[in-house]
Amino acid sequence: MSIQYDVLILGSGAAGQSLALRLADHLRVALVTKRSIADSASSWAQGGIAAVLDATDSIEAHIQDTFTAGAGLCDPAATRFVVEHGKAAIEWLIRWGVPFTREDQSAIGYHLTREGGHSHRRIIHAADATGAAVQATLTERVCAHPNIHILENHIAIDLILGDKVGRSGEGCLGAYVLDIADGRVITIAARSTVLATGGAGKAYLYTTNPDVATGDGIAMAWRAGCRVANLEFIQFHPTCLYHPQAKSFLISEAVRGEGGILRLPDGTRFMPEHDPRAELAPRDVVARAIDFEMKKRGLDCVYLDISHKPADWLREHFPNIHARCLELGIDMTHEGIPVVPAAHYTCGGVVTDLAARTDVAGLYCVGESACTGLHGANRLASNSLLECLVFGEAAAKDIQARPRDPIAALPEWDESRVTDVDEEVVIAHNWAELRRAMWDYVGIVRTTKRLQRAQHRIRLLTSEINEFYSNFRVTNDLIELRNLVVTSDLIVRCALERKESRGLHFSRDYPEMLDEALPTILQPQKT
Repeated sequence: MSIQYDVLILGSGAAGQSLALRLADHLRVALVTKRSIADSASSWAQGGIAAVLDATDSIEAHIQDTFTAGAGLCDPAATRFVVEHGKAAIEWLIRWGVPFTREDQSAIGYHLTREGGHSHRRIIHAADATGAAVQATLTERVCAHPNIHILENHIAIDLILGDKVGRSGEGCLGAYVLDIADGRVITIAARSTVLATGGAGKAYLYTTNPDVATGDGIAMAWRAGCRVANLEFIQFHPTCLYHPQAKSFLISEAVRGEGGILRLPDGTRFMPEHDPRAELAPRDVVARAIDFEMKKRGLDCVYLDISHKPADWLREHFPNIHARCLELGIDMTHEGIPVVPAAHYTCGGVVTDLAARTDVAGLYCVGESACTGLHGANRLASNSLLECLVFGEAAAKDIQARPRDPIAALPEWDESRVTDVDEEVVIAHNWAELRRAMWDYVGIVRTTKRLQRAQHRIRLLTSEINEFYSNFRVTNDLIELRNLVVTSDLIVRCALERKESRGLHFSRDYPEMLDEALPTILQPQKT
């Protein structure tokens, strides 16, 4: 089966959906999502969106806070571009009807909170479920638009390149996409293809990410010949709820922003000993401090305590966190919340320019799968949704300016030399082994020996998975595992390249930070 669109968007988070809405009045858009359209990391985002909205704040202050968190590695042009377009992005969401939390006493009419690393209150939010509110609003509009064709329960297998199908020099022409329900492979041809597939948190055993975060866009772009950068910088969120029934549940940065205190089991506060900013230090600092205290004292978790705030205030400001904790027998109005660090955000990714273009013509990348240069060595809290929106608009403008050349007719997917998978247990075993190796050896604190151990295991897994891929029909699990092992290898390679400790990358072998901040850029070998 073969179909054609003006634009093919892979991924249905804030980046993919906002881009689709900006294009659909003029172009026919296919939006491909691995599960339902609502399943993405964007919908899990709790804290909010950082933007300069208040007269007491400034563009320069937001830029400086981003630079400080990014440990000197943020790209100045990209950072200024995003911050300067922040207010317009928020106004666009408000026009679409996103129900941000209001405050009558505020000069702008909305409540702004503060999070770690920010010098001002600049986080606009919808209670403690901003991502869900944004996603729900965009989804309603996307589903109603006649020019947006949504393919749920579909996963991209790989990009289709002109050089591979006898159309030399034509760049990306679309993608092969698996219909997960019936196993058919669809050929989708498009003038422009956009990777909006999110990050790679599922490379790690413990993560705040949804199950769909398997590094698909990063792996596909790498195989297509795109550079990737700064993948060693995996942000570990300091405060993931620690409970056997609370898979991936995040305790928002805003809890610390509003006065939450990190304590040991005996009630002792420990953050002031690690950093003068205490609980409001950037995430990498807080995550390492918690990791240090847990390992030093043999703890399973630490506690985030905001019980000194009025109970009614807590229920109003953190209704979802309060409700989820109560379901698990934790009353945050009277006791601390048990928390541990967990893999949260992929700061590096596919190298893009200010129009979200990659190294391959016709291929764009937006959101967490991209490396725009904004985040540097550590993402500042609540800059992620902002980046999605700003670069979604930038990509839309560039795509609309492209010539409307005829869409190429492409060859169908060839599975004449493969058979059905004989033992699914191989995939499950390799998945578990990969995630355990990444957690043990490529975590919050690294050494060269640990990274080399991870690399050795990943290479063995890569060989086994590639052989499996060559001989059996593709399945959703196999595609995800194939992408995850590629992305994990790139993370380790970037980490081995960096001979210093900077931001989210902390090496015991190279504990000092070098004077010059340089990105880690990997270039694929031409085949």
